[in-house]
Amino acid sequence: MDEYKSSPYRRRFDLERGNSGRPGECSDDDASYDPFDITSTKNASIELLKRWRQAALVLNASRRFRYTLDLKKEEEKKEIIRKIRTHAQVIRAAYLFKEAGKKEKVSQKFQSVPTGNFGVGQDELVSMSREHDLSLLQQFGGVAGLSGKLKTNLEKGIAGADEDILERKKVFGSNTYPRKKGRSFWRFLWEAWQDLTLVILMVAAAASLALGIKSEGIEEGWYDGGSIAFAVILVIVVTAVSDYRQSLQFQNLNEEKQNIHLEAIRGGRRTEVLIFDIVVGDIVPLKIGDQVPADGVLVSGHSLAIDESSMTGESKTVHKDSKAPFLMSGCKVADGYGTMLVTSVGINTEWGLLMASISEDTGEETPLQVRLNGLATFIGIAGLSVAVVVLLVLLARYFTGHTKNADGSAQFQRGKTSVGDTIDGAIKIVTIAVTIVVVAVPEGLPLAVTLTLAYSMRKMMRDKALVRRLSACETMGSATTICSDKTGTLTLNEMAIIKAYANGKIINPPNDASLLSPMLSSLLIEGIAQNTAGSVFVPEDGGKVEIAGSPTEKAILCWGVKLGMNFDAVRSKSLIIHAFPFNSERKRGGVAIKTPDSEVRVHWKGAAEIVLASCTQYIDENDHVISLDEDKVTFFRDSIEEMAAESLRCVAIAYRSYELEKVPADEEQRAHWTLPDEELILLAIVGIKDPCRKGVRDAVELCTSAGVKVRMVTGDNIQTAKAIALECGILASYADAKEPNLIEGKSFRELSEVQRQEIAEKISVMGRSSPNDKLLLVKALKQKGHVVAVTGDGTNDAPALHEADIGLSMGIQGTEVAKESSDIIILDDDFASVVKVVRWGRSVYANIQKFIQFQLTVNVAALIINVVAAFATGDVPLNAVQLLWVNLIMDTLGALALATEPPTDHLMHRPPVGRREPLVTNIMWRNLLIQALYQVTVLLVLNFQGREILHLQHDSRVHANKVRNTVIFNAFVLCQIFNEFNARKPDQLNIFEGVQRNRLFMGIVGITLILQVIIIEFLGKFTSTVKLNWKMWLVCIGIGFISWPLAVLGKLIPVPDAPLSKYFRCRVPRRRARSSQMEEVDSPRQ
Repeated sequence: MDEYKSSPYRRRFDLERGNSGRPGECSDDDASYDPFDITSTKNASIELLKRWRQAALVLNASRRFRYTLDLKKEEEKKEIIRKIRTHAQVIRAAYLFKEAGKKEKVSQKFQSVPTGNFGVGQDELVSMSREHDLSLLQQFGGVAGLSGKLKTNLEKGIAGADEDILERKKVFGSNTYPRKKGRSFWRFLWEAWQDLTLVILMVAAAASLALGIKSEGIEEGWYDGGSIAFAVILVIVVTAVSDYRQSLQFQNLNEEKQNIHLEAIRGGRRTEVLIFDIVVGDIVPLKIGDQVPADGVLVSGHSLAIDESSMTGESKTVHKDSKAPFLMSGCKVADGYGTMLVTSVGINTEWGLLMASISEDTGEETPLQVRLNGLATFIGIAGLSVAVVVLLVLLARYFTGHTKNADGSAQFQRGKTSVGDTIDGAIKIVTIAVTIVVVAVPEGLPLAVTLTLAYSMRKMMRDKALVRRLSACETMGSATTICSDKTGTLTLNEMAIIKAYANGKIINPPNDASLLSPMLSSLLIEGIAQNTAGSVFVPEDGGKVEIAGSPTEKAILCWGVKLGMNFDAVRSKSLIIHAFPFNSERKRGGVAIKTPDSEVRVHWKGAAEIVLASCTQYIDENDHVISLDEDKVTFFRDSIEEMAAESLRCVAIAYRSYELEKVPADEEQRAHWTLPDEELILLAIVGIKDPCRKGVRDAVELCTSAGVKVRMVTGDNIQTAKAIALECGILASYADAKEPNLIEGKSFRELSEVQRQEIAEKISVMGRSSPNDKLLLVKALKQKGHVVAVTGDGTNDAPALHEADIGLSMGIQGTEVAKESSDIIILDDDFASVVKVVRWGRSVYANIQKFIQFQLTVNVAALIINVVAAFATGDVPLNAVQLLWVNLIMDTLGALALATEPPTDHLMHRPPVGRREPLVTNIMWRNLLIQALYQVTVLLVLNFQGREILHLQHDSRVHANKVRNTVIFNAFVLCQIFNEFNARKPDQLNIFEGVQRNRLFMGIVGITLILQVIIIEFLGKFTSTVKLNWKMWLVCIGIGFISWPLAVLGKLIPVPDAPLSKYFRCRVPRRRARSSQMEEVDSPRQ
């Protein structure tokens, strides 16, 4: 732990870092040939996934691989996507061919078929959308004519009344697609039957049943075979119920993933709706990063570029204008903004057809799932070997006459024992051997991951985190650093302008319009109203003004309204001829407008110091345009730094006039026109307050104590970033606020790759960073061996989110592009929720380890007891039915109890989990060996000396043996129940902490105990047990209870830090290497 304390952000024995160069350390390459050694399934190759499946020992493939990626279906899915993309490409090729053709073509006249109350039918709209038929759109009278037929106002949208929306859904369909039904319960029941060992047991049970009825009659002869059959059926039913419940949870979570929220203009106001509620005729605003929710046509747009790769497979973006107005559902807005008129929805779109074809979730494996398959294979091979040995020994003893009956006579006597009895005896031996395989091969172990992930994902939804990729849950437990955005994640995203500079002076209060000169006020309001992707809605009844847009846009629009801006009136006075949407690379956005008197003005707004650098003049309080001299520039720069030091986001607003004749006349040329951004006239600089979130400082401190370094990566001014970082605790003090802790994105990107790697670990705050700077930082940290989590909300954040080990997008401010590139969506955009994800990630790993410790203890104890007894006496104290009950406790009920433990604060006081850290740690080995050794010793002593210890000498040998075997079985089960509590806290002395809050755990323990009492007291015929008196019950409880103080004593025994596997794996190769080196040294002498 010393090394951890000195450097809390690294794991001492995390082999993920590779060889650190220390002498005698094991290289990463030693593990590279292990097919189960997959540290990340994110973007893993199909070959890699095939390899571990082929290496796994599996008894029930349909169940074991249910929640892994179905490789066959994945290939089918790709083929379907290829076909639909081909169709989309054919449409585009035909469209381009028609445009390029020189011959006149008489277009086919469509006869408009009114449907319902609308002037156009569904078939016509679908044909127009799918074929991108511009001539048909023109027949409808263009976009304006089509909107009239659809009873839509291009400015105000549809009315939005419930009756209108229902009518549109009835006529044109809803924006949903048929989904394939999930597996039914009967399918899970059938899959549970597929287990090879259970099939063998059922065959054995049928044979035993037939022989028993033949020899002993139906009243007594059905018990042996019937009890095995009943136990197998019970295992199958419980397994199927557990698996079915998991599948329902995954179905619910998958539906949550598809719930995209977007805005539609209804009744003149922007209304947030679900993508499934979009109807034909809706007017939908589009901005960079949005997903096109349905097929439609462009109403208006500025620099609108669409990424159609999801439909066409081509990575290049397509610019949309009046000549190419068709928008395809499922595509993403790559640049610009605009509005669209929805023409086709749901299954009537190419995207709907695609989603209907591939809607079934085909699963996804996680690194932990793969590793557990490896562990299950290892344990299974060992168990299979033991079962074969037991089978051979028991058969040999049986046929050589060494297996005795209770009265001491041989069970098999050559020439005397009937064929039926011989077969019955052999079947019982085979049944025992097969049951040992059932217990020994932990089929449920890999599925325990799915169980704990399903539980965790459901609970994480309550903690405002929606998991898109299962593996991200686990990987988050290994995160060593979180690169977080500032705005909206560390801060509240509730922005308001509290400081303003205009007319060359401070405006105090900033909302007082009388303090602004008339010309500046007019230009400022014009710039605010036109240079925005937001909107202002004023209700006709005089209600509260509704402002829509990003938080920064809303703050500026709100300021404009307070200054007297009439949004709709200002926008109607001038015409937007070209727009340059805000760009996170250039940190500014602009718009060119044409006034009624044919004057062109270009308005800009963006990062204060960047816009100020492009300004050469400002407007004074007398409305004179004055040159910016050095003193005035210094005044404004000092003002910006002063506001930034107060944690304010600084935005500058400026404009310039432009000659009309220099503006490209052609629409296509204008789309590629670069707006002039030099010689600007400064209008105002504002300071926007965005307070820190409550509790964010505590969350950062918790991360630090957990060995996770939090870094702030923001596009804001370096001074603003510094002030917020100090407030949040990312920077401990002003002494830390210097390079390389605090760095600008520009400085970082100018470094060489080697220099970036050297400095990356030291960076705590990066200001004025671009999305590419964030990507470079992520790559540098990963190359240094860190497991990196990254938050992002913008479209340009997608590469960094994709590159990171865990991509966290924002649910409120995040674009659809960012969300699709991420692994987890933080629904409330709060950093505290990110920390909760870390807790859950660690909880997943911890819960699996608890279950492994519990299961291995049962495995080791049960196998050793039966093997030793088989060798010594030719009989086993735990029969087939008893072992099946133990298997049920261990596999399904044990997984439910231990894999659903909620996370505790204790998890955040330990370092991150290394991605190649052994699944069975030294602490676990110590705990399970102590418990297994205790159980084996006590139960074997009872097996050989039970008559004397339990004072059964006066009973008949048959009854005494039955009582002894019942005590052994009962004590063994109670040991597991008591040990289940020990497994809850592998490294803590207080195993009862928080147990009362885990109702599921207490419920399962209670049910197991009640069922055990019923089995012993009432089901003796089935389980070959007898009723026990209260003294025997006390003996059994006492044996189980001792495991508690024993566990406490065991936890006082220290264990080495280095994993045991390190010694086994590295010692031998090192000796070989030394000997080979000696041979090389000696050979020249010979």
